Amino acid sequence: MKSYRLSPAGRRVALVLLVSALIIWAFALWVFQTTLGISYNPVAFWGSLRASIEAGLSISQIVPALLMLVLIVATPLVIWNLLEEWAATYTPTDNGLRFESLGVALTYPWDGITRLRRSSDDADEPTDELVLRGDYTGQIRNPLMRFLHGQAYGRQRLPIYAGLAERDELLAEIRRRSGLEEQPLPTLETPALERG
Repeated sequence: MKSYRLSPAGRRVALVLLVSALIIWAFALWVFQTTLGISYNPVAFWGSLRASIEAGLSISQIVPALLMLVLIVATPLVIWNLLEEWAATYTPTDNGLRFESLGVALTYPWDGITRLRRSSDDADEPTDELVLRGDYTGQIRNPLMRFLHGQAYGRQRLPIYAGLAERDELLAEIRRRSGLEEQPLPTLETPALERG
């Protein structure tokens, strides 16, 4: 059975995005700390936060602090998504499409794939996603991994990354085995209405 992984170019792109996300996260942590004047020392954190709130926060502190808090929470999820993309492996098997990455191992049965949809035609390298008949994330035993995988892709979708080596061959194999050969690739965008 042949497995499909990110190409060297796809890995470089994922690495650049990962480094960028880490820089953004570090920046958000720094700005949050300096804006509120708090300490990240575990012993002093709550005391310094309480002192900062009791001293009174101005709008010029609250707005950037809230924005940085959103980045502090959201960026690790983006980092997880990039790491999962980095390690992703697709393997067509007799039972279905096998997806493995960072402790996540799922088999999507061929009859559970309802559509192969183009996510973006405008990108240099178009991305596609499988639309699934059901939620197959129950195969992931670890609840944290199940949550992280679900938040990255949704529970009834699986992306086929643009940076995969021999991606067209994988897409053709998916179409053939799942019976989607005859269907054109619909996109996420709705077509404009034609005027008569």
